Amino acid sequence: MPITFTLIISFFILLSMHTGRVFITLYALQLGAQPFTVGVLASVFSVLPTLLSWPVGRFSDRFGSRWPLLLAAAAGALGMLFSYAVPGLPALFVTSVLYGSLTALSASPLQNLVGLLSGPENSARNFSNLSLVFSFTGFAGPLLAGFSFDHAGPEGACLSLALLLLAPTAALAIFGGILPTGTRTEKPTGSVRELLSESGLWRVLVTSGLVIMGLELFQIYIPIYGHEIGLSASAIGIILAMYSVAAFFVRFFLPKLIKRLTMERALAYSFLIGALGFLLVPLFQSIWILCLVSLLFGLGMGCGQPITLMMTYSHSSQGRSGEAMGLRLTANHLTRVIGQTLFGFIGSAFGIFAVFLLNALLMASGWAASHPRPFGRRTKDS
Repeated sequence: MPITFTLIISFFILLSMHTGRVFITLYALQLGAQPFTVGVLASVFSVLPTLLSWPVGRFSDRFGSRWPLLLAAAAGALGMLFSYAVPGLPALFVTSVLYGSLTALSASPLQNLVGLLSGPENSARNFSNLSLVFSFTGFAGPLLAGFSFDHAGPEGACLSLALLLLAPTAALAIFGGILPTGTRTEKPTGSVRELLSESGLWRVLVTSGLVIMGLELFQIYIPIYGHEIGLSASAIGIILAMYSVAAFFVRFFLPKLIKRLTMERALAYSFLIGALGFLLVPLFQSIWILCLVSLLFGLGMGCGQPITLMMTYSHSSQGRSGEAMGLRLTANHLTRVIGQTLFGFIGSAFGIFAVFLLNALLMASGWAASHPRPFGRRTKDS
């Protein structure tokens, strides 16, 4: 029951995340925001996750995940209600900060819960199931954002997202007691430096940051590119959803893929296919071809996130897995803040093609760093 409950809570929270992020981008574009402004807005979304993921992970190690998750859902709902009550671009920045707290307070506790509720015999399966939830919500979120934006308007979409977060809020308030309560011990001994140096964890975090940057920039610049070539919000949502269709498919077979290729080699191929996807996007304007490119991108980069997640958990110290997950998220969001602002400037100064070309080079560097084995000594869990 606890692992099933965790995956259900993950579904509602992740669906809200994926929907809200695409919605914020679409709303900003409708309000006349330029690529640089959209990039800054996306960076603002990552400020709280960058600052809070590590301490939230430490908190969940000691006191459990129920209350951070409950507060996360409430903060996300409040953020959407703010833009519903106060329409306009300035309000979107407030919404982005509040909605960013949804990620800051929920991501590391959810990921750590899956590890804590798993044994050696079902760890890969449970993390794969979590990645399938990521994929399905990543597919449904852009569709929900695009169609609700087109048919209900921005105000109606804001209200729908706020209502969507009521389900996990109520479930955690009523049934959250079944989740692990944490160690309730004193703060863990050992510095962050020691945690990062163990079994090459810092290298895993660097690679994880590259994976997340590629995924995030793809989801940000597909709407910008689609808007430039005259695609509707629904069409943009369909293109983004195709990534999640492919990611869902490849993650379904991920345990077998890892067994055949090893984690490092599968991650290297993931980066290589991601680079090809970025190169192909600006060459086409047909929605159908762009959907195929998005599918290709998903087949590659869909592996990256769950692989780095499993690596992070398996390389963490006993009793400090939540902290390790929090450090991973801190590194990911710091990468987002820097990358989204930088590429927003590049897009405004040099055009959208330069953004996709540089992202392709970035993914190629990830391939070079991941192949054959940059993570040092292999642990028995990896």
